[in-house]
Amino acid sequence: MTGTPGPGPAPDRTPAWRTSARPPRPVRRRRARSLAAGVAAALALGGAVAGGAPAVAAPAGSPAGKAPGAAQCVKKHAAKGAAAKAVCARAGDLLGVTLDQLRPTQPSVGFDQIYYKLGRYSSTKDEQNGDVNKRFDDWCETNGQEEAATVPAGATLARPSSFTCTVPVGQETDETRAAMKTVVVGPGGELYLTDGHHTLTSFLETADGGPKTPIRLRVTANLSDLGTAAFWRTMQDRKWVWLRDENDRPITTDQLPQRLGLSRFHDDRYRSLVYFTRDIGYQAPDDATEYLEFLWGTWLRERVDLGSYDLTSPASYLSAVRTASGAMSDTPGDTVIADGRTADELGRMAEWNDGKKPTGGEFGKLSTPITDKKPGKLAYALDYRAHLPVKPAKPGKPGKPGKSGKPGKHDHKK
Repeated sequence: MTGTPGPGPAPDRTPAWRTSARPPRPVRRRRARSLAAGVAAALALGGAVAGGAPAVAAPAGSPAGKAPGAAQCVKKHAAKGAAAKAVCARAGDLLGVTLDQLRPTQPSVGFDQIYYKLGRYSSTKDEQNGDVNKRFDDWCETNGQEEAATVPAGATLARPSSFTCTVPVGQETDETRAAMKTVVVGPGGELYLTDGHHTLTSFLETADGGPKTPIRLRVTANLSDLGTAAFWRTMQDRKWVWLRDENDRPITTDQLPQRLGLSRFHDDRYRSLVYFTRDIGYQAPDDATEYLEFLWGTWLRERVDLGSYDLTSPASYLSAVRTASGAMSDTPGDTVIADGRTADELGRMAEWNDGKKPTGGEFGKLSTPITDKKPGKLAYALDYRAHLPVKPAKPGKPGKPGKSGKPGKHDHKK
């Protein structure tokens, strides 16, 4: 049964031949993987996160974090413990954290987007296709290290030294840093995630991840010297926080989740819908604004009634994606979508599905069923969701799937 969630760490499914360098894919947009580079990455990362405290690493070619006062700053704030390095981080620094240290800046996520990740992470189809499981590529990319190089038997996300990435720590490029998620340092050294809620929640919820999974984030700004009120004003002025709920109603900063985890978020179905239209109706621009998908979701609420679709049915869900992505590409590029941003600024594609037929392109891939050798994202999501434990029904009401993507040790209550 593909994508069935389990209560604990999944047994290792990595073929023994993965202990050697991973061969290049037939068509690669990135450079070939290097075993030597990956080993160096693992060794360097192991030092970067040893002891569990956040570590600051300067991006390649940047003086950030290397200034003469950096060490003195950490020493000055030593009483803050693990938060000392966060307080001393500068914009552009790469900050080593664990997932349980991060505070969200949005109240909702698209559960189906995360279900796709969890379904694929718990499947063996990537390995059956001669590749490593996607979770290792995702982790390496998020950590600024491009993609996985070697994944030996027994490797886990919670222990990054157990696998290697193609780009060594300290040799990041502008391109690999651009793929990293971002964080703002707030009062007291608190870390506010401004991009990556879906990716990092997937790492936290997957069987071999968890709240102590380490990852590096790119520091957008250090606002630790501001008071709480001034901090939130700045966050709102710079659009680094999303204060709308899953029904597009305003919320206050006090209503934001305190930590990552599916049980802490609300499910925004339009956020998931936008995710599945990616590369069909829009493509995220290189200079994409924060919360771009929420802006598209705000616009689509008035144009696509999800209540008229059966989102448990692949065919009906695909129809919703087809309608939504068509509306995105059909609208004139200078149309203001939300927050003063035009369709072109939000990555509108002038040709639906890049000009390809529905059976081809990204929409064709999305339509691929779970029984296929390479299922589509939507198939993984619906298959995973279908196998979630059902909550006991209240009198007179049917039962429904649990809220969390993987009930168990990481499924915390608010």
